Order: sequence, then structure tokens, then C-alpha cells
Amino acid sequence: MGRNYRNITSKVINNDKKRGGGVKTKMKINQNFLNKLFEKSVFKRRAFFFISDILMISFAMYISFWLRFDGKIPDQYTKSLPYFILLALFLKLSFMVLFNLYDILWRFVSLGELIKIFKALSLGSLALGMALFLLRIYTLFEASPFPRLILLFDYVFSLILIGSFRISKRVLREGLKRPFKVKEEKIKILIIGAGSVGEQIIREMIRNKNSNYLPIGFLDDDLAKRGIKIHGIKVLGMNRDIQKISKNYKIDEVLIALPSARPKEIQKIVENIRRTIKKIKILPSVTDLIDGKATLSDIREIELEDLLGRLPIKIDFKVIKDFIQDKKILITGAGGSIGSELAKSILQFNPEILIVIDIDETDIFHLINNLEFYKKEIIPIIGDIKDETKMTSLFEKFTPQIVMHSAAYKHVPIMELHPEEAVKTNILGTKILAKLSLRYRVEKFVFISTDKAINPTSIMGATKRVGEELLKIFNQKNKTKFISVRFGNVLGSRGSVIPLFKEQIKKGGPVTITHPEMKRYFMSTSEAVLLVLEASAAGRGGEVFVLDMGEPIKILDLAKEMIRLSGYEPDKDIPIVFTHIRPGEKLYEEVLSAEEGVEPTDYEKILRARSANERNSEVLIEKINLLIGMSCENNKENEIIKLLKEIVPTYKPSEFKSLIFTW
Repeated sequence: MGRNYRNITSKVINNDKKRGGGVKTKMKINQNFLNKLFEKSVFKRRAFFFISDILMISFAMYISFWLRFDGKIPDQYTKSLPYFILLALFLKLSFMVLFNLYDILWRFVSLGELIKIFKALSLGSLALGMALFLLRIYTLFEASPFPRLILLFDYVFSLILIGSFRISKRVLREGLKRPFKVKEEKIKILIIGAGSVGEQIIREMIRNKNSNYLPIGFLDDDLAKRGIKIHGIKVLGMNRDIQKISKNYKIDEVLIALPSARPKEIQKIVENIRRTIKKIKILPSVTDLIDGKATLSDIREIELEDLLGRLPIKIDFKVIKDFIQDKKILITGAGGSIGSELAKSILQFNPEILIVIDIDETDIFHLINNLEFYKKEIIPIIGDIKDETKMTSLFEKFTPQIVMHSAAYKHVPIMELHPEEAVKTNILGTKILAKLSLRYRVEKFVFISTDKAINPTSIMGATKRVGEELLKIFNQKNKTKFISVRFGNVLGSRGSVIPLFKEQIKKGGPVTITHPEMKRYFMSTSEAVLLVLEASAAGRGGEVFVLDMGEPIKILDLAKEMIRLSGYEPDKDIPIVFTHIRPGEKLYEEVLSAEEGVEPTDYEKILRARSANERNSEVLIEKINLLIGMSCENNKENEIIKLLKEIVPTYKPSEFKSLIFTW
């Protein structure tokens, strides 16, 4: 009915437009008409089921008497039979109404509705037995003793008749569907995991006539499931039998339907599958499945993060909701990997408005298109955070309560060539936003920092560290809470090794790695952003939070895994070539410097860095202002690097600028 209702609404509005009438002025009349039409349809449906139930309950009582007395109902019962039927109707229909059994669609009756019918009729029959016992003293119900077997007959017949009638349309529809046939063009797929999610996905494959999958069987390590059939699909063996079964049944693809499995378990299964099958797909983790239900649209290619071995994290969503809900949020660098994910995550916690700013109009265009689904007020701004006039106008107009500052120049080798631009964006831009946050009384200012700010060897890392120190000084004003959050590499972010490796693999190689011992910390974008929001909510001002990135991963291992995921063998199908460490790069990143300590917080995976050395704020500000001034002059690269070393004593600049274009 809902679909018809919308179609009628659309036709009424379109016809109204064609006649030249104003939709706004006539919509109320049209709506009233549609409401009446809808109510009439609902009334007809309810009346149909109500009358059918009257007939079936009446028939059940009559046939119960007829069977009990072998087709000859005695006169003493014949006179009272209409009153028995009326009493049964009153009690049973009352319980049917109580259980909302007249508000269901015939063709969509499910097991839940059948259970409701069972409960309603059980209670109705129980109430009928009690009523007949209490009313036996009255003339209308004087037929005594009332045969108790009739109550049992009546209950069984009512249940069978009403239940069968309600489910009949669905059974008929399902029965008329063409049987599931093997088609040669379908993809023969083997499902790892015969649990509830495996059952759901098999059911979808069988029922959906547009499905490209032909389920051949299950594999499951639970011995109790060996040999059983689920929707006609057999559990063929255990996970270790994958090679034999794949060859015997000519399997095209394997689907891992184990949403609660840990990454290391997935890794072992994938290693076993790879020996025979190259195409491996997976269902999302149980936390990512909507209502825990799997559909065909959830099937995706297995990705790197499925194999990284990071355990699921616990996020305090309530503290994030309290932090975000009904607030005006500003995100800088919103078109980037972190900024766009921040926007998507923040919208789920119902902000009042979301202001997204980026210097790249294309990125903002794509971001807005991707965020249309959320139906929230989103204000896109094209602008440069170094443009103080534009930023002032923005703060004055929208008065944001929370600023998430993710705009930055982040590519290490490029910034080695242009230190003045790194200073302008990463330091001057941050200073402008911080000053405005104080002036317009922003509640919290969150600075997205990096592990490259620790003992930096790059211009990028050094400028981000200066940004952290600058915000500690601003936090002393006691108006706005300034917080910094450090983390490492985000899987798949723009400019990271993963998109680069994907492109190289796509071209047939070689995959280039700077050094065989190069290691990096990695986490998924969604994980990083949720931890940032949790840390931001918990911050009281002046802190530098460090995200627990787990164990560092060798870039070489990462490259090999990506090659295998693409269906190739490393150094056989796709060569791996080592180049050299680029300017500003380290063999491994750190999360804390020598002068810092660390302390735990109340939140998993979030640590708080504490500085042992207090800096003179006035001297530091003077040097930062001097640094900003140098960045606006020509040919001051060497002076900028020298002053950066004074501001960040642990900064050790790169000496290999001549290699910058050798990738």
C-alpha cells in the first residue's frame, strides 16, 4: 500500500501542476483525499481478515461438535451452539485485536505473525474454557456437562484454519516462483561458515533471481554441522578441505561468512584458500552489519584491513554523542581522507549544522554528493585557512562550537622542497584558526597531528610539532580547550603507499619500496576518526593524545599481501624493487619523543603524552612569529630550517634533497 500511496501522491501533484494550480495551495486538499483513500484501503483489509476469522472460528466450533458426536449433534447442544460460537468469537477475536493481527500484510506474513496467532488463540481458548465453566449456571449455557474434548478440537481447528489462511498467500507466491536452477553463467561459490550469517546469505542467493551466485556448499569446522543441509545446500566439510572440494566442484569464488572472526583467523583461512582459489570475498564484521543481517550487497572483496590483525576496538559512543549532538561543527581540510571521514562520522551524531571547508572545490563537490544521504544541514565552503579575512567572516557568520582542524600539507618529500609552504599552512593557518576560536569562544579546537611530529626528520613533521606547541600556549588563555591528537598512517588515505601499490600492481609492476626494513603504523580511517572523536570528547584542554596504533607493519609485508590479494604472486607475477629512503623519511615512526612520558586514559587505545620540559611561552611565540614571517619571504629555506631546529630541538633535517624526484 505504501508504494501505491506514493505513486498516487506523485500523480496528484503532477496533475495539479499540469492544470496550472499551485501545489502548495492545493496540497492540503490532496492530502486529505489521499488520507481517506489510504484509510479506506486499510479498513477493507482489516474487514476482510476480521470477517474471514469470524467464519473460520464459527466453523471450527461447529465442526468440533460435529466430530465429537459423529455427525449427529444432540438437541440439547444444538440450541446452545449459537451462544457457544458467539462467546468463542468474542474472546478469540478480542485477543486477535490485542495482538495487532489485523495490521499485517497478507503476502508478508512471517514466523513472527504465526507465533502471535498461536499466542492469541491459545489465550482465547483458555479464556473460553474458563468462561464456559463460570457461565454453566445460566440458561443460555445450560448444556451440561460441556464436552471438554470439543475445546481441544476447537483450539486445534481454529489454529490450523486461521494460521493456514494467513500464510497461504506467501506460500502460494513462493511456490509459484521458478525453482532454483543451475545456470552455467552463475559464479560457483563456496561459503566458509555455516552459521546464522551463512544461512542468511544462502537464502538471499537462492531467492534473488538476479543473483550472480550459485551456492555449491558450506565449509565449517563444527563437526556437529557436518553433512547437514541448509536451504538445500550441504555442509561439505571443514575449512582444511578447501583444496579438495574446490577441485571436485570447480569452485570459482570463496565467500568468508564469519563476521565475528578475528583478523588472525581470517588470515589463516585466506592463506589456505589462496593455494587453490584466487578470488576471495568476505562479509563485513558483525558490528558493521545492519541489525546483524547479511545481504548480497554486503559481499565485498577481501581488503587489507581484514588481514592486519588489529582487534576490534570499543568506542564510547555516548560520550561522542554528548560531545557532537546539537552543536555547530567546523571541519577544515574536509575534502581529504581524514576530513571526509570526520564529516561522515560526525553526521551520525546529529550536529546542529556541519560546516566543511577545503581549498579544493572538486573534493568539496564529491564530499557533498557523498553526504546527501544523511539529510542534515551541511554548509560547504571553498577557502584557504591562511586567508584570515575569509576565516574571520566564516567564524562571524556561523560561530562554530567545535573546530576539527585536519587541513595540512602532509606529503613529506614535497614539503622538503617547499618548507615555506609547510610553515604557512601547518603553522600560520593553525594560528589564524586558533586566534579566531578564542575570539568567537569556540568550546573545543581539535588539531589532527601525526606520529611524524615525534623526533621529526622532515619539514612536515617539524611544522606539525610546532602546531602542537602553539596550541598548548593558546590553551593557557582558558577560554577554548585546545587538544592535539597524534596517529600514524591511515589505510588507503590519499598519498599513502596503499593507493600507490594498487596502481603499480594494476600496471603489472614493479612495486617500489624505499627500504626492505621500512616499518609503519597503520589503522583504518573509520577507526582513527572514531578514536579522534572519543579523545576530543574526553579532552580537558592542553593535552596531546596519542592513539595506540598497535604493532608496526613492514612495508614489504604489506606490498606482498596486496599483490596476493590481487591474485598474483610476489616476485613471480609482480616484481618488488627497492629504491632508497626518501628525504625526510625514517625507517620507523615513533609515537613519543625522548623527553615525553605517557599515561593511560579512561578510553581504550587512547594515551596521553606528557611533556617533562616546560617551554617559555613568550620566547616560543616570538620564534614562531619570526618563522611565519620568514615563510612569506623569498629564498629563506635554510633560515626556516635553522629556526625550526631551535623551536623543535629534536628535529634532524634531511640532507638528501637531490634525491627528491627519484621515486
